[in-house]
Amino acid sequence: MKAVFIPYNQAYKDRLIVILDKMNIRGFTLWEQVQGRGSEQGDPHYGNHAWPTMNSSILTVIPDHKVDDLLEKIHEMDMETEMQGIRAFVWEVEKAV
Repeated sequence: MKAVFIPYNQAYKDRLIVILDKMNIRGFTLWEQVQGRGSEQGDPHYGNHAWPTMNSSILTVIPDHKVDDLLEKIHEMDMETEMQGIRAFVWEVEKAV
């Protein structure tokens, strides 16, 4: 099993949920209105007057065989509108109950 953490511009929320549904990825936790900025060229998303946009993020734990397909779909979204901002980070899940 792998944990996939996906921070993204709020504009991606509906599209991301559709991807999860189509891939039959049912379980996830979603945080609305998180702040951050991209590590390379991304604008800050602070929800203030200077930087009014906000991010959200999703954490899902999925079988190993679904990871590459999910990452590819996220990458495709990012390439369509790079300035919006979406990333995905994956790590091993050792145990779950």
